[in-house]
Amino acid sequence: MAQGTGSINSDYKDWEWSDDAGERARLLQSPSVETVPKSAESQGNGLGATSALGAVFIVVNAALGAGLLNFPAAFSMAGGVAAGVTLQMCMLIFIIGGLVILAYCSQASNERTYQEVVWAVCGKVPGVLCEVAIAVYTFGTCIAFLIIIGDQEDKIIAALVKEPEEAGSSHWYTDRKFTISITAFLLILPLSIPKEIGFQKYASSLSVIGTWYVTAVIIIKYIWPDKELVPVEIPTSPSTWTAVFNAMPTICFGFQCHMSSVPVFNSMKQPEVKTWGAVVTVAMVIALFVYTGTGVCGFLTFGAGVDQDVLMSYPSNDIPVALARAFIILCVLTSYPILHFCGRAVLEGLWLRYTGVTVEEDVVRERRRRMLQTISWFLLTLLLALFIPDIGKVISVIGGLAACFIFVFPGLCLIQAKLSEIQETRAISWWAQVSYGVFMVTLGAFIFGQTTANAIFLDLTA
Repeated sequence: MAQGTGSINSDYKDWEWSDDAGERARLLQSPSVETVPKSAESQGNGLGATSALGAVFIVVNAALGAGLLNFPAAFSMAGGVAAGVTLQMCMLIFIIGGLVILAYCSQASNERTYQEVVWAVCGKVPGVLCEVAIAVYTFGTCIAFLIIIGDQEDKIIAALVKEPEEAGSSHWYTDRKFTISITAFLLILPLSIPKEIGFQKYASSLSVIGTWYVTAVIIIKYIWPDKELVPVEIPTSPSTWTAVFNAMPTICFGFQCHMSSVPVFNSMKQPEVKTWGAVVTVAMVIALFVYTGTGVCGFLTFGAGVDQDVLMSYPSNDIPVALARAFIILCVLTSYPILHFCGRAVLEGLWLRYTGVTVEEDVVRERRRRMLQTISWFLLTLLLALFIPDIGKVISVIGGLAACFIFVFPGLCLIQAKLSEIQETRAISWWAQVSYGVFMVTLGAFIFGQTTANAIFLDLTA
């Protein structure tokens, strides 16, 4: 994409934006990424320390996570292996395109985080909508993580106490609500309170290893199935022509790494759009193989009867699967504070921008507000997780929001960036890029609308 000349952030200061007031919003970045402050950039020393190979690992790290547990159910909803793989491949083209667009717009606007790029390129209204969407998305994902903890702990406890799974728990200390609550209060809340979460990057690397192990277990269990596993029905086509769209939220949720992609791009030694295109292509292909392996093998193992969380379909006393459950719990325990940190940073940015208070003036009240925000966020997500046991309902909602981050906002950024270029004539490539941006916005809006309407319909008819 050729970068034209012209201002693309003319209304960025509508709310009297200042570097100080926006500092907390700038915290929304991967804890594994070390970036250079803007002040260093202005002095001509804006190169980061991340190699292209390192950037590939970080992007894969951001994409892979607990979302892979839902891919077998997504393949079932899509109507089989062929439909699921085809849908993934088609969406992957636009997923990679969105990552490249964000890098291009980040370079053009000289901004270093996702929401700042949207603010600078698209203006106040899309910027506020983006920050609100990030807050809602991270909040919903935290709920999903707590549900996953409860699912895995149910199976682990059932194996330890040797109770029949269908009989239910007879002890108060094995009750799902108690186990989720005690885990959340003892482990998640203390990790969520600190102002900085750089220490999380080491645990995050371990959680990535855990997701690879989960994929390996699911593939091995398909190749060498348990003897007691009964034959299952394997759908080869969707139940209705619209059913295939129900798999889109899971795919969007799984591949959504766009919010952390902008700081990753800016942390590279050579932050060039062409190099970044190669980085994200390799990273997304790696993620594609992991998700496809999990989705195909998990679906073929359990067929139409696969659970929304595929690990719930395996028996409790299976030791390799039990270890996979422990890895997933570890992944979620380290991911919750990171997602909460991102949501909290966005809320802080909105608050400081709205009040016009600088960071220096707000130091005294920051700690008190951070404690209040953290505890309120934690208690609300915990309460909702205790009474929404089906992770599929949560994924269907936040998956639609993930589509906005993958398609809608990058598409809007591309359209606005191209419209702001000062050119005497509009080349064919210019029209092609604007048309591509319009198509991305339309596709993202369709996925968001369809999945949200479907989630509401299922709740009303449940």
